[in-house]
Amino acid sequence: MSDSKIELKGSSFTLSVLHIQNGDVANIVQAISAKIQQAPSFLKMAPIVINVTQLGDDELDYLKLKQELEALELVAVGVSGATDTQKAAAKAAGLACLTESKASAPQTKTSADGKTQIRYERVEVPVEVKVPSHTPAKIVRQNLRSGQQIYARDSDLVIIGAVSNGAEVIADGNIHVYGTLRGRAIAGAQGDSSARIFANKLSAELVSINGHYWTSEQLQQQDCNGAGFVFLDGEQLAVSDLEI
Repeated sequence: MSDSKIELKGSSFTLSVLHIQNGDVANIVQAISAKIQQAPSFLKMAPIVINVTQLGDDELDYLKLKQELEALELVAVGVSGATDTQKAAAKAAGLACLTESKASAPQTKTSADGKTQIRYERVEVPVEVKVPSHTPAKIVRQNLRSGQQIYARDSDLVIIGAVSNGAEVIADGNIHVYGTLRGRAIAGAQGDSSARIFANKLSAELVSINGHYWTSEQLQQQDCNGAGFVFLDGEQLAVSDLEI
């Protein structure tokens, strides 16, 4: 039949990646629960990839971990960094085997508990890669309502308007919001630590640069509710007023 209405193509998405270092599912679940408490609405029903690069020789009950993630209202979509043996076990549990882009290659940094961490990384199915010499910024001239999401691949994102609570803006480069930023903003999604988030008024639910994020409570502690920008200073986020 030539009138098929579907088309299969490779693509890439920005996902949460759970890095684990041993097969203790209970410990992993405890660490994730602590993360969820920091931003419950942000991670609710979020697709998540399990990176097992640092698992070593430890065995992991993939099916049990998948079920525990579902109980936490997370959606386990697959594993990355797996050996052939680990891939077989993951597939048996109904998980896909994914390939991470070079920009999100495994890192050796560990979390405070030394076992588990969640970062935003780019995970993709292998496809042809375009390397443009210059990608213009994606410019959106509208206010974004709750539930709306805008992603700027390989470029900056400029929002000439406001980003409401529950809306989400993502860019591989910088994010500029020429209104009030009340929703979520994720810059440097492909691993760019130099990316920044600018806003005419910073009142975000969550800001994230290359996987390092602040919730609204942490942002309010910085006493910056006016025009400013968020940047990554070493391994910590920082905020500065816009001084001209």
